[in-house]
Amino acid sequence: MEEDLFQLRQLPVVKFRRTGESARSEDDAASGEHEVQIEGVRAGLEAVELDDGAAVPKEFANPTDDTFMVEDAVEAIGFGKFQWKLSVLTGLAWMADAMEMMILSILAPQLHCEWRLPSWQVALLTSVVFVGMMSSSTLWGNISDQYGRKTGLKISVLWTLYYGILSAFAPVYSWILVLRGLVGFGIGGVPQSVTLYAEFLPMKARAKCILLIEVFWAIGTVFEVILAVFVMPSLGWRWLLILSAVPLLIFAVLCFWLPESARYDVLSGNQEKAIATLKRIATENGAPMPLGKLIISRQEDRGRMRDLFTPHFRWTTLLLWFIWFSNAFSYYGLVLLTTELFQAGDVCSISSQKKAVEAKCSLACEYLSEEDYMDLLWTTLSEFPGVLVTLWIIDRLGRKKTMALCFVIFSFCSLLLFICVGRNMLTLLLFIARAFISGGFQAAYVYTPEVYPTATRALGLGTCSGMARVGALITPFIAQVMLESSVYLTLAVYSGCCLLAALASCFLPIETKGRGLQESSHREWGQEMVGRGTHDTGVTRSNSGSQE
Repeated sequence: MEEDLFQLRQLPVVKFRRTGESARSEDDAASGEHEVQIEGVRAGLEAVELDDGAAVPKEFANPTDDTFMVEDAVEAIGFGKFQWKLSVLTGLAWMADAMEMMILSILAPQLHCEWRLPSWQVALLTSVVFVGMMSSSTLWGNISDQYGRKTGLKISVLWTLYYGILSAFAPVYSWILVLRGLVGFGIGGVPQSVTLYAEFLPMKARAKCILLIEVFWAIGTVFEVILAVFVMPSLGWRWLLILSAVPLLIFAVLCFWLPESARYDVLSGNQEKAIATLKRIATENGAPMPLGKLIISRQEDRGRMRDLFTPHFRWTTLLLWFIWFSNAFSYYGLVLLTTELFQAGDVCSISSQKKAVEAKCSLACEYLSEEDYMDLLWTTLSEFPGVLVTLWIIDRLGRKKTMALCFVIFSFCSLLLFICVGRNMLTLLLFIARAFISGGFQAAYVYTPEVYPTATRALGLGTCSGMARVGALITPFIAQVMLESSVYLTLAVYSGCCLLAALASCFLPIETKGRGLQESSHREWGQEMVGRGTHDTGVTRSNSGSQE
């Protein structure tokens, strides 16, 4: 016994910081560390330094713990081959979503000429897609929270693919109106790919990876325009609809490779399935699994709307709804304003002309020219620098300040349009405004899945997406109808809305930068992990229940 005790004294004691909540006592939770006190053994702890984002070595994986959480496993396994595959797959979903949205600006003028549609029917063809998205976003979020992220995503993708291809065979206007509305209903579920994606990402990589998904959106819009240039003159719009569904078809086939979220499995009581998923990821990444037993979270009712309005999340939910509304309202409004401003030359031209309207038949139409396609292409390219700027600042300033900054810069550019600037300066201001409003949109996509717990994460994202569609529905009445009365009032509405959204971003109660995803809605913010990459000598841990 004495010999064993002597050997035990010689062993270094390795100190590990807790990276997740556990079922231990409140005193343990407050300390954030666990030591085995043995009489006669030195109490000093030897710190083991790990590089930022480095996985815990296999021989040291949870040596003093007998339990771990999904968050611990995701952080220990790190970013690797599995996440790269998942990034491409999620990007495909976003690319398909972008193509289905971009096709609206190509399909509408084509059908306007081919079927001799009046202007209000052409506008309705676009609006019905947003109505479908708005009405389904909350439903897809509820399905994803109750039956699994993978289940909700698969159903929505297959739904969109089926009705997207079917709309290519629409014989008359009423048919394509209904079918495109059903396509919009399916597209409302595509944002749930971000929920699934975020739950497999380690903390340090999460913001960058979700932001880079915007690159796939931009690629999708560019690809749609290029596809239209080659397909429309020779094969027509029906073939364009069929070929535009190819990314959805590829995703539908590959999504069966997707595992269900381990966080969802733990919350729903499927411990064995969660462990199997984590082991699969660890194997693909060539990283060790944490030792010990996976903690089963407290069973909760999932996907309940009232959980978004608990005292901890009520203010966050309302502010996020306005932020998402403002993002879509301003983004799609700018897209519509760009065409109007380019045609007029500048703001002063619109104001002075008062739209000297000639008696013009509402059935008069013009097919899109090659120059029109190039204009669509150039305005889309502005989103690439927006992503890069947001990518650079989001982990430096934090999510809240990044969103606020994007809104302020958009508002400032809108106000500068009051000046009678030339065509080149007009193009530059519109380019900067679109870059930052698209960057702000992506920052909201980073923040929203991070702030809600697993039980309501998909529903929270779904309701926010639904509010964004409300903004997209309203904005044509401002960017097109109000513009005819006063261009200055129109610009003031967009600028004012974004200034209010910037304030809303600052007033959000929780900053999610450097925080792990919250697992249980019964634990307040601040009881989650802080992150492994810190080099502080003390144990950094936020106070229970704190909201920054």
